[in-house]
Parts: sequence; C-alpha cells; structure tokens
Amino acid sequence: MTKHDHHHDMSMHEHSEHQMNMSEKHMDMDMPMAHHDMDHMEHMNHDDMMMHGGHMMHMGNMNRKLIVSLILTVPIILLSPMMGMKMPFTITGIPGQNWLVLLLGSILFFYGGTPFFNGARGELQSRKPAMMTLITMGIVVAYVYSLYATIMNALHPEAMVMDFFWELATLIDIMLIGHIIEMNAVMKAGSAVDGLAALVPKMAHRRHHGDHFMDVAISDLALGDVLLVKENERVPVDGRVLTGMPTLDESLLTGESTGVMKHEGDHVVGGSLNGGASFTMTVAHRSDDGFLAQVQHLVANAQQNQSHAETLADRVAGWLFYAAMIVGILAFVIWTAIHGFAYALPIAVTVFIIACPHALGLAIPLVVARLTGLAAQNGLLIQNRAALERVNDLRYVLMDKTGTLTEGDFKVQTVNALADGWTSDDVLRYAAALEQGSSHPLATGILKAAHELDVPMVMHQTATAGEGVSGMIGDAHYRLVSPTTLPETLDQQVRDLIVKATATGETVSVLLKHDEPLGIIGLSDAIKSDAEAFIANLQAQNITPVMLTGDNEKAAQRVAANLGIHEVRADLKPADKIALVKTYQANGAVMMIGDGVNDSPALAQADLGVAIGAGTDVAINASDVVLVDSKLADVTTLLELARQAKRKMTQNLWWGAGYNLIAIPLAAGILIPVGFKLDPMVGAILMSLSTIIVAINAMTLKLKK
Repeated sequence: MTKHDHHHDMSMHEHSEHQMNMSEKHMDMDMPMAHHDMDHMEHMNHDDMMMHGGHMMHMGNMNRKLIVSLILTVPIILLSPMMGMKMPFTITGIPGQNWLVLLLGSILFFYGGTPFFNGARGELQSRKPAMMTLITMGIVVAYVYSLYATIMNALHPEAMVMDFFWELATLIDIMLIGHIIEMNAVMKAGSAVDGLAALVPKMAHRRHHGDHFMDVAISDLALGDVLLVKENERVPVDGRVLTGMPTLDESLLTGESTGVMKHEGDHVVGGSLNGGASFTMTVAHRSDDGFLAQVQHLVANAQQNQSHAETLADRVAGWLFYAAMIVGILAFVIWTAIHGFAYALPIAVTVFIIACPHALGLAIPLVVARLTGLAAQNGLLIQNRAALERVNDLRYVLMDKTGTLTEGDFKVQTVNALADGWTSDDVLRYAAALEQGSSHPLATGILKAAHELDVPMVMHQTATAGEGVSGMIGDAHYRLVSPTTLPETLDQQVRDLIVKATATGETVSVLLKHDEPLGIIGLSDAIKSDAEAFIANLQAQNITPVMLTGDNEKAAQRVAANLGIHEVRADLKPADKIALVKTYQANGAVMMIGDGVNDSPALAQADLGVAIGAGTDVAINASDVVLVDSKLADVTTLLELARQAKRKMTQNLWWGAGYNLIAIPLAAGILIPVGFKLDPMVGAILMSLSTIIVAINAMTLKLKK
C-alpha cells in the first residue's frame, strides 16, 4: 500500500515532534543559532531583525535607520570632499563647516553603524571575522581617521589632511540597503501564503442550537464546533464535511482550476471557495493551527537560515579582512620607515577603507531578491535557500509515486469478501469506517465508493506509519492494512487474490477482524500528464530518477515502465525511504520530491526537499521548496533558476572581491617605486563601478523561455 501512514491527521504531540525533527536539517548552519534566539524569533518582526553569521541582531526599524542615514548623507556629500578630491557640487566656505560635517558623520556613524558593530562582535566572538567585521573595520577606520583629520586641520590649516566622511556615509547606506533588500526578498517569498491567509474569512457561522447559527470570530472556534458555509463563501478553517456535497474551488491552494466535489467526512481546507450549495462542517483545526497557518509559520522560520552562498560571501569577506589588515599594517610600517609617519598613515588608512565591500555587500542580496521574486511568479515557494546551493551537484531525484507522479485520485476497482456472511458492501462499509476523517488519496477513494452505504461508528481510531489504520467497531478490533504487514500464516487463497489484484497494478488494502481477513480492496491511480516529460528532462540532464513508494512492486513497475524510470524501490515504509536517501547521498547530491507524511523524513534528509503544494502539511513543513501549483514541470523551472542564481552569485562575488584584489595592493603603494600611486579618487570610481556592475548582473537573472 502506498501511503497508509498518512491516512490520519497526526496528534498534536506527534506533529510537534515531526516539526522538531524536520527543523534539525534546516538549523545546520556554520554557527548554530542560540536556543533563546530561536524561541525569540517568533516574536520579532522581519523589519526589526537581521540574521548574519548565525547570530540574531536586533536592528530596530531597518527602514527608519536607512532613511535617517540617507538624510544625514546628503549634507555630508555636499560639504565634504570625496577621498580628498573636491567635486563640482562640493560646498565650501561655511563657518565651522568641518565641525558640522564631523557632527553629522558622528551621528551617522553611531546610529547607522550599530547593526554592523553588533554583527562584528558576534563574528569575532565566534572567531570567524566576515562581512560584518570587514564593514566595521572600514567604517571605524574611516571615522577615527576623519576625526583625526578634522582636529589636525583645525590645529594646522596648512596641513590639509583629507577625511573620509563621504566614504563612511555611502558605505553605511549601501550596506543597510543590501540587508533591507535581502529581508524584503525573504518576506516576499512568503507573500503567496500571506495572500491566502488574507482571503480566509474573519468570521464563521457557528451552530448555536438546532438549526440556528451565530456569527463568531474564527479565533473563538473550538475543535468539533459545527459551522455553516454558505454558497460563494470561503471555508473559514480546516475541517470535515458534516452534511452536504459541496464543490470547492481549491485553486488558491493547489493551482487546479476545476472544482473538487466533497462528500461527508472529506477534509476541507480553510480558504477554499464554496461554489456549490451550502454545507455544514466540523472544525478539525483551530485557525492558528490550520494548513495555511502552519505553512506561514514554517516559511517564516525556515527562511532565517543563511545560505551557503552567503556563507561563501562571508568567507570572501573574511579573507579580505585579513588581507587588508596584513597589507595595511605592512604598508604603514614600510612607508613609515621610508618616508615617515605623516606619509604612511594616509596610505594605510586608504588600504583599510578601500577594502570595504560596497559591491560585496550587495552581491548576494540582489541575486536572492531576484531569485525569490522569479520563483514566486512561477509557483515556487522557497523556504530554505541553502539547499539550492547544491543544485549543480544533483545526481539523483528520488520521488514518491502517489500524488507526485500520479494524480492521487484513487478509485476502487475490485472488492472481494473473504469471510462467510460478508458481502463486498460490508467490506467497503467497515473499511470506510476506519478511514473516516482521513483525506489521504486511498482513504478518499474508499470513502467515495462507500458514500451511499451505512457506515458504522468507529472508536479508538489509530494509525501506524507505513502499515495502516485500526479501530474498534462495536466490541471487535478491526484493521485495514497493507499486504506487507499480514502474518505469514495467511491462507493461500487470500494470498492468491492479493497477487491477482497486484498483478494488474492495483494498490491493495486488506480488512482484518482480530487478524482474520474479511476482505480485499483494490484501487488504482492515474499518471500525471506532465510526469513523462519531467522524467525525460531529468535524464537529459544526466540526473537519475528513482521511484520510492510504499505501494506494491507490480503497481510501482507499471507506473515506472510508462514513465521510463529504471530504478524503482517499492513496499517501503518511512524508515526505508530515509535510509535509501542516505544510501544515494553517498554517491552524490539527492533531491527528494514528495507529498505525504511518510515522505517527510526523506524530504528533510535530502540535500534538496521539494514538497507538492497539494500534499500534507507535514511534508510541506519538512521541505526546502514547495510547488504551490503541484506541477512537476515547476521542478524543472526550479533547477534552471537555482543554477542561474548560483552562477550570478559566483560572478558577483568575483566582481566584488576582484576589485579588492587589485585595489588593495595599489592602495598600499606597491607601484610607488615605479612612479604610480593610486589616486584615492580613482579608487572611489572603481569602487562605484564595481557596485553598479554587481547590481546590473543581478537584475539580468531571468527564466529562459
């Protein structure tokens, strides 16, 4: 049987354990986040925080900080020279001008620079100087030297010591812009889900007594409350149909435009639109614990992770920090010995300031913002960017069958009664009783087939992952299980019937009473229309597709043969899937695509986990990327976007760092002996040019048609 392990909604305790387990992969960062920071994360606004180097930094309001810094920058640019060179628009002759610039620069330094000081402190405590440390070095040196220059110029006007207030102001502004761009990208990635939540009604019609309903806020709803959903209204919360057969538009959630008919007991998701007659439903999840709320919560948390490319940018910044420190100190010592302190100090200061990563600070955030926006436009919700960094290393794509390669719309094909006095209708009735409350495709197929039958009441309903469901009907214990879990002593006649059903590619469930077989139900599924083209595309990229399924071998091979998949692993339980992911990972990076509870451990283990948007919330929780429209073709789009984004990030890092590799030695005076000294003005122009190139390169990221 394919996925009986997600026949049921998990208990809150089980669900919490799943979330904790799934989050372990996402927290695998260079510098682990402190537990108190994780707990605090939920209560902080994206605008008021920044993740860097694994450390949470309170940013106040980043937008306000940038606005104030920009306002202070305007007079600084107008009143101070650029690396000692007066620009055509530079204003001179104002009484106390140098002291005014010092005042404005000091306010900007301490107000706008605070996030970088906090970040540098965290990096140095971790003994990993990176971007924050490099920025801090630049702005501290620029400020201290400019303070020194202002005092020296006041005491000795003829000295004409140049200051770096221009560079101080522009560096702080550009670094703040880079971090705001990145945070906006993170927030926009979740905007598709935020939009869904905005469309969920704020009020619900709750049964008061009899047929009387009262309007209450959805936050006041309790589990088991009975609600009325009228025609052309949206379902307020996740629940189960109690009476009626509504046709719901779930395109908001699955991307499918056709209406989905629901029957009594079927699962309905908050936000779907009732296009048919009124119906009543029971509340299965509170408004803050429904499908959309869980996706929103996990998106917000998962996207705090720092990607490998950003870590690479930090690593490059760390190298530049050490290079600037070593070269700057050496230049100061050497030029002091040759020409004295006054000659050496500006050279050393220029080295420290010119190493500041104007372009490097924007290299990754600009590409991330572009990637996230393009992904959202193409039905891809990126939850963990770090996983996309291994896209060029992918060798295997492991995928579930039901709901991923197939439609997941199971229909009952055969029903065989095995016990005396039992009919096929009896088998269906009792199987449907055990499946009550489940929205899994197999359960849905059985419930639809039995919707006109008198289904008995079930008590103590439980599920066992990868095996099946069980419960008490009357005073007897019944189970609906996969053939793989049946006892070895099973009658040969029963085994022959199971073999016969599986030979046609049907997925088989066996109904048992106290371990005595009562009947066999066979269901079959249809292959998705875009699955064959998707498999061919993977193979063209030298990526090996592998089918992992809990279904029987015959059913799996039938689908695999139609799609051209040569590697098939059937009759799997969740533990088997995660073990196979680890096995394939020994030979290369692995992508896992799935939609069910039994896929979630494998999704979390894989280098890149992709969840089908129409699947279960647990699978979505465990994944790195969600296919909002549930289309396999979107995986092809994802791979192309990820490869292009990685290429752009690498190019931008080379542009950002390449400028410094040339500018630092020149600023240190390596060519002074042959008569060439880097003009600070030329260095500033090169710095600006590098930043412009990085920005343009990021914006050229696009999806090829």
